[in-house]
Amino acid sequence: MLLLPEKHGSIIEREINSNGDYAVTHYEVLKILDNMTLVKLILETGRTHQIRVHLRFVGHPIIGDTLYGTESKLINRQALHAFRVSFTHPITHKKLNFVSSIPKEIETILSHL
Repeated sequence: MLLLPEKHGSIIEREINSNGDYAVTHYEVLKILDNMTLVKLILETGRTHQIRVHLRFVGHPIIGDTLYGTESKLINRQALHAFRVSFTHPITHKKLNFVSSIPKEIETILSHL
């Protein structure tokens, strides 16, 4: 459990802090590369910047994340993609599932490694 309040002095950035909101991210390492790791993440909670803050906290910021990591020549955005999103609709109570293929720019990173 890692807690996520606003970082002192910033209205955007979040940090791990004992005064923050409860936040849980489960992870599975899919592939270890030279200086990168491909991971599968499952969120138990949905806090602002949760994935980005948790990965930076454990020393593995997301490639291209200029707020919590560094810029990258490999991609001009965060190399973060929601492959599957599932939730229960608040009115119909029907479980909804959405799946999206990996974007070309992330596929390009993976194919060059």
